[in-house]
Amino acid sequence: MTRVDMTAAHEPATAEAAELPAYYVSRGPGADGYERYAASESTVSVWAASMQHGAPPSALLARAVERCAPREGTRVARFTMEILGPVPVGEIGVRAWVERPGKRVELVAAELIAPQPDGSGRVVAKASAWRIATSDSSSVTHYADPALPALPESAEIGWGVPDGWDVGYVRSVEIRAVESDAITRRVWVRPLVDVVEGEHISPLVRVFSVADVANGVGAQLDPSQWTFLNTDLTIDLYRLPVGEWIGLAVETTIGPDGVGLCSTVLHDEQGPIGRGMQILEVRARA
Repeated sequence: MTRVDMTAAHEPATAEAAELPAYYVSRGPGADGYERYAASESTVSVWAASMQHGAPPSALLARAVERCAPREGTRVARFTMEILGPVPVGEIGVRAWVERPGKRVELVAAELIAPQPDGSGRVVAKASAWRIATSDSSSVTHYADPALPALPESAEIGWGVPDGWDVGYVRSVEIRAVESDAITRRVWVRPLVDVVEGEHISPLVRVFSVADVANGVGAQLDPSQWTFLNTDLTIDLYRLPVGEWIGLAVETTIGPDGVGLCSTVLHDEQGPIGRGMQILEVRARA
């Protein structure tokens, strides 16, 4: 198994990177009930210039869920995105609805569509989220996961971006690596652009603006020899983050029959906030 070098020096975020466009520009509501957005170059995936990286669509879906019939004293605790096909870099639409209402626990659903040549829309990603009523449990707070090493003052430690990956979405985030080992890769990540142009990123949406990068950070295979796209992303949050940095402690396992698993403990600078999981479809390149 070839391990990708993630310890090589990486330059700090540049002014050029900071000036990249927001992931999406709002185009307003459509007649079909979907909110329309134009995806920018900042969403481009490392796998193909015509498709979006998984992080921006998951952030847009999380934003839609958060804005759907919001109620004071509730928050999203679990969010799952299923990727049904390549999300194109172009115009897309998103909508959300309450799938199963409840006083203390409710299920919210959302979907992302892309226009087709015949004028119809194809669902390219969907999400479901459990929104739970909050209560005071501060007197019994307990975290099973250890805290991540402190955020370094600069990106001197860095991470080694594989050849050809310094494009699109990867350029829109700043990644600072901390001490890792043979099993776990540890980094701090923050977005350098808005999710929707001119709009404040909420704590929930901030998590999803970077969480999908875990598959790349924790890569155990050489991407010039293998592809390992994730089919989904599930995030469980026992606490919303504080601040602009999200920490990732990533472990990736590759099974014997083309299926892998990327598992992540998420952090902010105060400590762990939850966990993430991605199933990988692993194939050798021809």
